[in-house]
Amino acid sequence: MKLTVVGTGYVGLVSGVCFAELGHEVTGVDKLSDKIDTLNKGEVPIYEPDLHSLMVRNQERGRLRFTTDLRQAVQGADVVIIAVGTPSLPNGEANLSYIQSAAEEIGQALERYTVIVTKSTVPVGTNARVAGWVREHTDVPFDVASVPEFLREGSAVKDTMNPDRIVIGTNSTAAAELLDQLHRPLTGKIIHTDINSAEMIKYASNAFLATKISFINEIANICEKVGANVEEVAIGMGLDQRIGSSFLKAGIGYGGSCFPKDTQALIQIAGNVEYDFKLLQSVVEVNRLQRRNVIDKLHASLGGLRGRTIGIWGLSFKPGTDDVRDAPAFEIIQWLLQEGALVRVYDPIAQNNFRRTFSQLDVVAVRWCDDQWEAADDCDALCLLTEWETFVQADLSRMESIMRGKVLVDGRNAYRIEDVAATQLQYYSVGRAVQGQLNVIAAQ
Repeated sequence: MKLTVVGTGYVGLVSGVCFAELGHEVTGVDKLSDKIDTLNKGEVPIYEPDLHSLMVRNQERGRLRFTTDLRQAVQGADVVIIAVGTPSLPNGEANLSYIQSAAEEIGQALERYTVIVTKSTVPVGTNARVAGWVREHTDVPFDVASVPEFLREGSAVKDTMNPDRIVIGTNSTAAAELLDQLHRPLTGKIIHTDINSAEMIKYASNAFLATKISFINEIANICEKVGANVEEVAIGMGLDQRIGSSFLKAGIGYGGSCFPKDTQALIQIAGNVEYDFKLLQSVVEVNRLQRRNVIDKLHASLGGLRGRTIGIWGLSFKPGTDDVRDAPAFEIIQWLLQEGALVRVYDPIAQNNFRRTFSQLDVVAVRWCDDQWEAADDCDALCLLTEWETFVQADLSRMESIMRGKVLVDGRNAYRIEDVAATQLQYYSVGRAVQGQLNVIAAQ
């Protein structure tokens, strides 16, 4: 098939590259000429494992190209996929201005029957609006469909090529058959729904996963007070098939481009139909407060933070990506600076992106380090915020020897309690043994 993907962000770029790998002729479209120039040179503007090699291979095969000319890209396409951003408005609603602009331009460019697919995460009812926006600009027949994405940054290529399921929401038999044919090589688990249900499936899925994360973090906070180990609790829970083990890892909460935005949007969707989504509101609040636990543990160990030097390991919202959108590190560093701390930071992949995105943090009190050991050197405390492998495998003895203080706040439970107990580090993790329990382990 001939496919046009409007938008070359995480979703659009990965989707386009993977469809090209399946043998389709794909054109990626973006308004940013610098970004298109970069892509046509075979360079990937985001960090995503396996994406670069896959993209270059399909460019060389002639299956994949990029352009700023949406009109030309749409003409002759069998399927046009909208994968532009839907950032949050101040009230939490999804901003649909990019969707509307894309739909109107697509309508102006249509020459023959085309299936228009919305892959962006959008509120229920958006695809009906997309159809209206397109119809205002064309008499050419077309159908619309919702095919939400469920990829995870850091494993986006794998998730796209090996999906748990494909959801196709459309009221058109012709569109359903075409999209079924397009996705059948990926999996046999294809669910056909009406458009509204497909739109809701995406939000409901992300909201439920966010709920699991906030729930296990609440359990972790109780575990710390009663002397239980949240990791053992999570194992015991996860073996129940009704619960499952995914997303039961305690830490400093979720971040990134999806969960924060989608939970707020679903709360707003509910509000628009006069439904008070109390559960999801609590999930968001729990996640916000979970980040503050890092500061609380620093206070518990150091007292006041003014003049203290705090090392930060990890800036991306999770390992395997350079995405820093709503990364917990930003708020934590802000709080440290507000309390007068001096901050040293390092991330093996996301550092430049973080520094560029949060340029207001480029102050004298922040030191951007060249490696993890520079960030830890002579610090009063070290905080692990992203569990990159280089941090997880770090030599704890070396860490102990170069730090001025001995406080280690492990926001991701990256280290084995037994390994830390063999050092003199004052260790704080999430929902696991407190320092007094470590001393007992060490004595044993």
